[in-house]
Amino acid sequence: MDKKQLIKELKFTAVRSSGAGGQHVNKISSKIVVRFNVDKSTVLTDEEKELLFKNIVNKLNNNRELIITCEDTRSQHRNKAIAIEKLVLFIKKGLIIPKKPKIIKPCKQANRKRLEKKAKHALKKLNRKKFKDF
Repeated sequence: MDKKQLIKELKFTAVRSSGAGGQHVNKISSKIVVRFNVDKSTVLTDEEKELLFKNIVNKLNNNRELIITCEDTRSQHRNKAIAIEKLVLFIKKGLIIPKKPKIIKPCKQANRKRLEKKAKHALKKLNRKKFKDF
């Protein structure tokens, strides 16, 4: 995955940031919204796209776009850089193939201990029971 090619495919929009900040917030659009269309990407291979769809399906909208926002700082340029880094990290995490867990069988000793503990518990319950005389 080439980061420079990826940046060319991104769509940036600047929006007014929310929260406190006085008059500066009312004048300046410092919040950055980054959109990355996974379907139309030429940077990613078909296998990588399928892996992304599988791993980050809940983060994609109906148009299969990944949307990242950043309003951490008052500077639009810094927010843009932070948003790009967030997006690149998100894509890298989405491209990691999860390892399949090993299925392990408990050893004979562990199984024997479990059965002994179970029998001991059953005996304890049996001793609490009141027997009726016939």
